[in-house]
Amino acid sequence: MRAVVQRVSSATVTVNDEIVGQIRTGFLVLLGIAVDDTERDVDYIVQKTAGLRVFDDSDGNFNLSLKDTGGNVLIVSQFTLFGDARKGRRPSFIYAARPEKAIPLYESAVSKLRALGLRVETGLIGEHMDFALVNDGPVTILLDSKKLF
Repeated sequence: MRAVVQRVSSATVTVNDEIVGQIRTGFLVLLGIAVDDTERDVDYIVQKTAGLRVFDDSDGNFNLSLKDTGGNVLIVSQFTLFGDARKGRRPSFIYAARPEKAIPLYESAVSKLRALGLRVETGLIGEHMDFALVNDGPVTILLDSKKLF
């Protein structure tokens, strides 16, 4: 499982000109689910995301997490995070989980983030989505449950 975590001061996801998810300060999380991912991968990504200390404390140092600041999460499924473009010019998506596997794991991640007391908004799986965000910092962190990077 992979996640691109962007610290934002605001983020909105729109489908067919209708806002389906919107947050203020927090994280925009793009979540990619691989063919071999399990609940263990979900737990890793959820705990890392909720615990990332990338918000400023009173001294201006990265010492606070979403849980510390009461931040929000906008999480969106993005299979293209498993696009393999090492050969040729068109990415292969053979490592991305099919919807029947990806959707339950994505929903599990959403539920587990909410269970931690975080306000969580979502996109719509399988839909073309437009994003608007204000990247704060910018701060962008890459997470991989297999610890490949």
